[in-house]
Amino acid sequence: MSDTPLRRPLEGVRVVELAHVAAGPFTGMLLADLGADVVKVEPPSGDQMRAWPPFATSPDGERFSHNFASVNRNKRSLVADLKDPDQLADVRALIAAADIVVENYRPGVLDRLGLGYQQVAAEHRGLVYCSISGYGLSSPYVDHGAYDVVIQGMSGMMSVTGEADGSPVKAGVPVGDFTAGLYAAYTIAALLPQVRDGGRSVHVDCPMLDCLLGVSALQTSEYWGSGREPRRLGTAHPRNAPYQGFAASDGDFTVAAGTDRLWHAVAEVVGLPELIADPRFTTQLSRVEHQGELEALLGDRFSRHSRAHWISELRERGVPCGPVNTFGEILADPHVSKGDLVAELDVPVAGPTPTVVHPARIEGLAPRLDRPAPVLGHDTAEVLSEWGVR
Repeated sequence: MSDTPLRRPLEGVRVVELAHVAAGPFTGMLLADLGADVVKVEPPSGDQMRAWPPFATSPDGERFSHNFASVNRNKRSLVADLKDPDQLADVRALIAAADIVVENYRPGVLDRLGLGYQQVAAEHRGLVYCSISGYGLSSPYVDHGAYDVVIQGMSGMMSVTGEADGSPVKAGVPVGDFTAGLYAAYTIAALLPQVRDGGRSVHVDCPMLDCLLGVSALQTSEYWGSGREPRRLGTAHPRNAPYQGFAASDGDFTVAAGTDRLWHAVAEVVGLPELIADPRFTTQLSRVEHQGELEALLGDRFSRHSRAHWISELRERGVPCGPVNTFGEILADPHVSKGDLVAELDVPVAGPTPTVVHPARIEGLAPRLDRPAPVLGHDTAEVLSEWGVR
């Protein structure tokens, strides 16, 4: 057994992040969490997300965005006006010294500035250059602008989100941005060893739309397999029942009885054992077919007691279930409050501030939290010196 201390997997890797708002910065943060030296190159006005509330505000009026802080920890900030030839040359030199570039400018913008993949990779010692955009570089929509809500709508995700008799609904979390960020970081990390060893640069084209389709495997396979459009079902499931949310007397909770045994336990808990032999509910397929009737019967019983009562009774019998929490409730839950998922960072202006750390635990390594989200341009001189630009 080796006594060599475990290092962060991307320690020593240099990343230039030319990105703003969510998908690109989230990618950069994931790489930084794993040990990379991520330099966030910002225009003099800063990443757009610096202007997003809520803000921490000092007595003298200085302010810092909590939203910005949430996706930019463990990075350094360098300010560069890309319209200034000297500062543009500095950024080109940074890229020449980097192992990875993450960018989410609109396609074509960096090419016009001389910072596109073909321009910076031709004589590079080995670069992973990742471009994140709404539709990708070969799409007929390459020139169209895209934000998370646009991508959620186009991907089909909104068509299956919401109540059956209601309108399509956007997911409350920006899944288009963050799914693309996850795919980008995963692909970059997977490519990096062979790129560094072989000296051949690689361009990663990471479209938000494609990434959402990638995580919609059950819906696309349902469409291809049946020829039918997947439907909005509220919290219900197209192939399992009871597998959805219910309202107790004091709040909502979920039940996931995905097998006959679990269904029998639910029927016993609510005092309706006769439903087990009811032809409408004897098999998983029949329960799905009569899902509305089953929901009404169970909903009536569940409304008579508190959700704590039902969760306790169901868990005692091994039925997966849980409360529908607000964010305040889950952050106060013992799973979070008594675990190691949340730690404090000394955020500019705000001071000690909770943050959700990298959620995949690595045995023998504490989460990286040595740098809060940076003040705009704070590290410009330091980075240019350390990376040998000036």
